[in-house]
Amino acid sequence: MKMFCKSSLAASVTVLFLLSAQAAEWSSTLEDGSTVTVDPDSNRATVNRNGVSTPLWNGVHRMQDGSSLIVFRDVAAPTESIIESRRLPPPETEEWKDVNIVGYSPCEKLVRQVCGQQDQCASAEACDPAHQLLAMEQQERDASSNPNLMTYTSGQCLNAMKDKEYFGICPSPDKIENN
Repeated sequence: MKMFCKSSLAASVTVLFLLSAQAAEWSSTLEDGSTVTVDPDSNRATVNRNGVSTPLWNGVHRMQDGSSLIVFRDVAAPTESIIESRRLPPPETEEWKDVNIVGYSPCEKLVRQVCGQQDQCASAEACDPAHQLLAMEQQERDASSNPNLMTYTSGQCLNAMKDKEYFGICPSPDKIENN
């Protein structure tokens, strides 16, 4: 039984480490009123008593809410509360959902931004991917019951237009001719 507990704890700690990449610091109150925090990167538990922070010793610690926190080899075992605090927030509603396309579609705008209004930057590295996105957007719109609404690929093009490093802005034809 002792070996099972150690291997289960090791597996739980592995899960906790995987969750910790985007995690916030978890904290709770011990039965004696002192505050325990668990670092999201190292999962090291510390206790703060009277403004002094020290490592929480190995063992089982009773929390004020009646739950327990187990510290093994200076690492806190994941509790439901810790795991819940480390869940990613739900994705935000996409800015393109249910939005009508007025004028050029986002992917048409991306092609114009990258390749130029008269295709003067057709040899740019990002021009081919921009055209691929435009073709995907057009396929999605053709398959849609409402082709005037933005599609998933429209949203990808909106994001791509913000990436000026890769999807750079092609200079206007008159600026190219003057160089």
